[in-house]
Amino acid sequence: MSNEATPIPIVDLFAGPGGLGEGFSSLNEGRSFQIVVSAERDPIAHQTLRLRAFYRLLCNKRPEMLGDYYRFCHGESETPFSNGSKDLWHLANEEALCIEIGSPEGNAKLDAAIQAVVGQATNRKPWVLIGGPPCQAYSLVGRSRNMGKADYKPEEDHRHFLYREYLRIIQRYQPDVFVMENVKGILSSRVNNSQIFHQILRDLVNPDRALATGKQGPRYRIISLVHGTIYEDGDDPALLDASKYIIRAEEHGIPQARHRVILLGLREDVDHSTLTKLTTQGKISVKEAIGNLPELRSRLSKQTDTAESWANLVSDQLGRLAVKAIQQKGVTYPLAIRLSQYAALIGKVTATGNNRLPRTELKGETGHPELDKWLLDGMLKVWLNHETRGHRIDDLVRYGYAATFAKEYKRSPKGHEEFDLPGLAPAHKNWESGNFSDRFRVQTEEGPSTTITSHISKDGHYFIHYDPIQCRSLTVREAARLQTFPDNYFFQGGRTQQYHQVGNAVPPLLANRIAGLVAQLIYPAGSA
Repeated sequence: MSNEATPIPIVDLFAGPGGLGEGFSSLNEGRSFQIVVSAERDPIAHQTLRLRAFYRLLCNKRPEMLGDYYRFCHGESETPFSNGSKDLWHLANEEALCIEIGSPEGNAKLDAAIQAVVGQATNRKPWVLIGGPPCQAYSLVGRSRNMGKADYKPEEDHRHFLYREYLRIIQRYQPDVFVMENVKGILSSRVNNSQIFHQILRDLVNPDRALATGKQGPRYRIISLVHGTIYEDGDDPALLDASKYIIRAEEHGIPQARHRVILLGLREDVDHSTLTKLTTQGKISVKEAIGNLPELRSRLSKQTDTAESWANLVSDQLGRLAVKAIQQKGVTYPLAIRLSQYAALIGKVTATGNNRLPRTELKGETGHPELDKWLLDGMLKVWLNHETRGHRIDDLVRYGYAATFAKEYKRSPKGHEEFDLPGLAPAHKNWESGNFSDRFRVQTEEGPSTTITSHISKDGHYFIHYDPIQCRSLTVREAARLQTFPDNYFFQGGRTQQYHQVGNAVPPLLANRIAGLVAQLIYPAGSA
């Protein structure tokens, strides 16, 4: 399609902290794609998005000024720019928009930005639209919460229809390719007794009909990136195996079992004969991804926290639990022995981390050369976003027990039947209902993690570190590693906001693999 090996413009909607855009903009070190517009409504996620846009601009336009970014990361400067790079900081703010897509003001700013860099559909270069409308209305957890609201009506929830804002951009500016991501729950979500996914497919392949424009612009094909499935205008979505659009991240070199619906939309005049599928990669374990990061202990909430008080309290409580295990199940109970062993080791780890934790001898290698090249940055003198949060002592005992159980049995304990020692049951009236079997879940060291979600910002119970000695939940940096964010990706805001950004993002390395396939469609063979 293009005879020029110049970067193809990317517009990133509902961008969050920029995971999907990071994958595209990093392909071939930025020579294949360039983010020209990204849009996010959350002001804190936008801070992260803008900072990363600035980093890219430094890399591409003024690499000799990259020290400005690293001085900010290291805490040596209050701002990420200097007088020599301030113009790029302002340019980053023009690229990364903090707007609410769907509002009159937000749409006006978005249209002006896209118009400035993409222009009308005639006489313009190829470009790509990426992004995923917010998923709360489609996710199983979100739908469960909504069902508990007496006055909730799906057809009145505007979040079900935010994809139409994405559709509006497709209809008006006719991208050559679009990549749309969402949760697996979108496949079963229903509005007015109709499957919303079927409507989304019908709308995406024929945007003018969907928006009743009275004209007929180009139509699109919706192609699976992992199967031979193609949906075209006129097809019956009820006859489609929609599961063919699910990508399982752990099958593609991501250390996380994240299953998401990803749609590749191709304008009808785009030749897709060169398109290949995502290749299967070897699985990467949690321990490989985060095991060489600095060890940290958790903090104590609700009481004075020092390394000594934490060690004494946690060691004492785990030791008492070991005694209870022996009294209840006998001295041959292997978990009791394990609990005693780890209780004696509590206190070995004393640091709690920092948003800018000084580096020592650890380099953080994973043992996978491609992943190391993606994650590591030798210019960093700190570990970014690597600090623990505080927990109540009763929860820490559950964390220590669960991590010990996982060490012994190679899996996380399930519900009240395996949290059966005296004092372990939480004060939850439905604890024994069976609905909370994974309330305390260890990210076991041998395999990929479970899905990193925004729930990690709440309490950490689903994201317990596998090491009983550290006795804690995952840090933001560890969650970011499991999401494959590079180590120099600096998440802004408070820790809770950082967790939220990481949990809502697309794994950048997976996005990079997808970008490689999209490049096949835009560049002639060998020119990308």
